[in-house]
Amino acid sequence: MPGIEDRLAELGLQIPAAPKPVAAYIPTVRSGSLVFVSGQLPFQDGQLMATGRLDGEVSLEQAQACARQCVLNGLAALKGEIGSLDAVRRVVRVGCWVACGQGFTDQPKVANGASELLQEIFGEKGRHARAAVGSIALPLGAPVEIEFLFEVE
Repeated sequence: MPGIEDRLAELGLQIPAAPKPVAAYIPTVRSGSLVFVSGQLPFQDGQLMATGRLDGEVSLEQAQACARQCVLNGLAALKGEIGSLDAVRRVVRVGCWVACGQGFTDQPKVANGASELLQEIFGEKGRHARAAVGSIALPLGAPVEIEFLFEVE
C-alpha cells in the first residue's frame, strides 16, 4: 500500500529539513497519541518566503503559498517526532494566524492553503477542525504562522 511519502512524491512535494525554533520552545510535544506541533513560519531554504501583512504588502496568493509551506515545515517537525508520516491517524486541528490590518477579513482563504494541502496529502484523515485568526504582526515579520495537532499511532 502506498504511503504518505509516495503521496507527497505524486504531488511533487518534498518534506524539508525541519526549521530550527526561533525562540525558547520545542518544535513538538507528544502526549499519548497526540502530537502538538509548534507554530510554523513559511521558511523555505532558511529564508521566509515573504514578509509583511495582507493589506498591501503580501497578496492572498502569496499568503496561501506561505500556508502550504507552513504545512510542509509542520510535517517535517512531526516526522522528526514520530519517524514516519504513515503513523498519522488524522489531522485533528489547525490554527492559522494571518498578519493583516483591521479591514482584512479573508483569513479563512489564507488558511485554506494549508487545509486543502493537508487533505490532498492525507485524504479523509486530513480533514480537521480549524481556527483562522488575524494578527497585527507575527514573528520575524512573517505573513502566516500555523500550528497543528495530529493524532498518531
